[in-house]
Amino acid sequence: MGQFKKLTKISIMTFIILSLTGCWDKKELDQKAYVIGIGLDTHEKEGKIKVTYLVANPEVGSQQSGGGSTESPEEIISLVADDFISSRNTANTVISKEISYDLLNVIIVSEELARKPDFIRVIYSATKDREIKRTTELVITKERAEKFILNNNPFLETRPHKFFEFMISRGEETGMIPNTDLNGFFQVAESDADLFLGIYASTEKEKDKDIASDDDFMAGEVRFGGKTNDTQFSGSAVFKEGIMIGKITGEETRISSLLDNTWEVADFMTTFKDPFDERYRISARVIKQRKNRYDFKQRNGKAIVDIRVPVYIEILSDPSMVNYAKNKEKVDELKKSMKKTMEEHLTQYIKYTQEELKGDTFHLSVPIRKWFWTLQEFRDFDWMKSYPDAEINVNVDIRFGEFGRQTKLPQLEEVRD
Repeated sequence: MGQFKKLTKISIMTFIILSLTGCWDKKELDQKAYVIGIGLDTHEKEGKIKVTYLVANPEVGSQQSGGGSTESPEEIISLVADDFISSRNTANTVISKEISYDLLNVIIVSEELARKPDFIRVIYSATKDREIKRTTELVITKERAEKFILNNNPFLETRPHKFFEFMISRGEETGMIPNTDLNGFFQVAESDADLFLGIYASTEKEKDKDIASDDDFMAGEVRFGGKTNDTQFSGSAVFKEGIMIGKITGEETRISSLLDNTWEVADFMTTFKDPFDERYRISARVIKQRKNRYDFKQRNGKAIVDIRVPVYIEILSDPSMVNYAKNKEKVDELKKSMKKTMEEHLTQYIKYTQEELKGDTFHLSVPIRKWFWTLQEFRDFDWMKSYPDAEINVNVDIRFGEFGRQTKLPQLEEVRD
């Protein structure tokens, strides 16, 4: 009897192990159509949306193809549907392979749809599908998403999934576009305390737009010559409670990143007015190596927040030929000028968010929560409503690094002599 029980247990365990180790449900690479981007647009019929699928061809550029494939690297199809979850099966009436979201890394939404009050109903469908990752990037386009996908024609990177990965990754590192994803969108919308920034992009060029500085532009406003792709990623779409309410430039996005402790910017290069010769501008690399420090207090119910922003700056040019590295007085004067410029820009941006956007884009609600005893006490304070009247003071702490590869320049008079 004992041997029979033991034999039964062994048989059951063997059956379970064998059922778990098989390849009975495997699918080959060429049996799936991998969607790497979904475009969402409005549709004239209420309750309907226009869905565009950007499907990558996994065999193009792979080692199996040997680099000699003549197939197209992508396929684009558009259809009208109730939502972008159920539309997947409808798309299979055109595409023979099984459509998969395993490699989906970007959802592209037209600005027209993002400004609709019902947009939050559309995008929340992404929380229901198990294949859509919360790390998927959310891109807002000036034109319709379908047009953006059709116009996008990268020259150097023909594989569409790599193009979006490289463009977004580098833009986030330099601070020209926000470092956000679907998870951040849902978190900010549900917390109802801050504003959310989405990536802004366009393939339509502005012809008659004058740019105030090298960084103060939106996607589509930079003028390029030569032969290149028309797609530009720059600036942010601003969302309040799940609805797009405005947009900010690449420079304002960088300023927001400096005020935000949840955002890690590698470094970015910009220019400052030369304090020794107003005809020139000094190129500098700005690096944020340490976190901001915050102080919060209330006075007569009004919030007062002090923000200390530490930055590390490397000077890359010396157009007035001052030779900063050998002159402490000149360095002090340069630091004083840069500190004043940065504090003015940060204060102006904060004032803009208070008066125009009625909310902060740099997650200020996160560090100030620790000054409240309970979460309910913070919620009763209602940071979204308190922020426009709050007093925000900014103090920039500058530390200088190198003054260029060649720290000492020759005297201009000697060169000309």
